[in-house]
Amino acid sequence: MTNTEFNEKFRSRTRDFSVRVIRFLGSIPYNSATKILCHQLGKSATSVGANFRAFCRGRSKNEKFAKICIVVEEADEMIYWLDLFEASGYGDKSELVWLSKEALEILKVTAKIKSSLSV
Repeated sequence: MTNTEFNEKFRSRTRDFSVRVIRFLGSIPYNSATKILCHQLGKSATSVGANFRAFCRGRSKNEKFAKICIVVEEADEMIYWLDLFEASGYGDKSELVWLSKEALEILKVTAKIKSSLSV
């Protein structure tokens, strides 16, 4: 698989993940606690996809490295927010398991890309 093919598949994967997070968040009852959790998870999950797209369009190695660093940071953050959902008992447990597993896989993939680009 070429880099371009991989990037296209991974762009689609991060987009699909964002959509699934958005649907998950739509199922959460609204209160002062869930407002914070939903906002932060929504921001980090959608940021991963948006910044991976920016990484793919990077004009230089330094620009690509900066963008993938953001992706890794946001991927790690979404794992944190998913963990807080689980710890606080909000959300469908089976969906949280799937989201957490996929978030970890996204983090692993992007961390590997980051390590291959180290400047």
